[in-house]
Amino acid sequence: MRKRLLHRLQPLLLLISLALVALLLHNQWTELQAHPWRLHGGWLVVSAAALLAAWLIEVNLWQRLLAGVGGGLPFWPAWRIWFLTALVRYIPGNIWQPLSMTLYCQQWGVRPEATLMSMVLYQAVTLLAVAPIAALYLLLNQQTGVWTGLLAGATPWLVGVGLAPLLVFLIRPDWLVALVNWALRRIGRPALEATLSTGRLLLFLSLGVLSWLLWGVSFAALTFGLRVYAIDEILRLAPYLVAVFSVGYAIGFLSLITPSGFGVREGAYYLLLTPLLDGGAVTVAALAMRIWIVLGEVMMAGLSAIGLRGAVAETSSPPTSAYAPTPVSPYVAPHEPRTE
Repeated sequence: MRKRLLHRLQPLLLLISLALVALLLHNQWTELQAHPWRLHGGWLVVSAAALLAAWLIEVNLWQRLLAGVGGGLPFWPAWRIWFLTALVRYIPGNIWQPLSMTLYCQQWGVRPEATLMSMVLYQAVTLLAVAPIAALYLLLNQQTGVWTGLLAGATPWLVGVGLAPLLVFLIRPDWLVALVNWALRRIGRPALEATLSTGRLLLFLSLGVLSWLLWGVSFAALTFGLRVYAIDEILRLAPYLVAVFSVGYAIGFLSLITPSGFGVREGAYYLLLTPLLDGGAVTVAALAMRIWIVLGEVMMAGLSAIGLRGAVAETSSPPTSAYAPTPVSPYVAPHEPRTE
């Protein structure tokens, strides 16, 4: 019954997402029009290339996590599903994308439990990957930002608290799997038997850090493409812009009070970047980055919808087994049978 209900709700969720995106753009249109725009094509190309590279790594990371819990999925179907469900993130709650992904993944024979576990693991890994970037930012920027200036005396403690979960899970990666299984049981889904090694978790975290840094490069390049900056300003601001993006994004995600952290993320950027950058420039850069991401996701979602229909049309019959073939993975439970 829940499955049929979600199938019927999916078109409505997409429409609501598009309406929220349109409202977001409408509310900020006056401020965006008042900004002294200078769109530099070269910087926009750099930003778009970094954004695309970040997405490639993100989808690869999710694909690896999904394979690790018994849900084999080729890369391009994973790419299509990722973006076909991306826009529902703008509905409050941060739960609609994983729910929608379970439906599309089922078309490839992936169990809902495996999809949900892979998404929870993905969120956990990417949030943990923010910790070293945030720690480095705090250590290097103790006096120049509004937020970091206020908390300068507590910086060592904040760095320790932020890195503690990362170190704990690297030492005991099985605790991360246990935490995800606890979350699955809380939403009424059965737990999955899987193991995770320290080496494998370190690989996932490395991919997460690389993805965040590419997001930061995209944010920095877009910022420099909106206004004229001297070379010395670019060299001074670039490291902070690259580091700040992941921190603000994580704060917005964890807020859970607005669609995709809208407003919260921008406020975090303001506190982290002023007076390194004037408040107006920070506001415009933050809003422009959100619009930049939305436009990219809308384009990718459209292409993914076309690609997914083509892929489904080529699949004349459903998988012969109950679940999709599971590739050999370094951390699939040894007692779980494999499909050759």
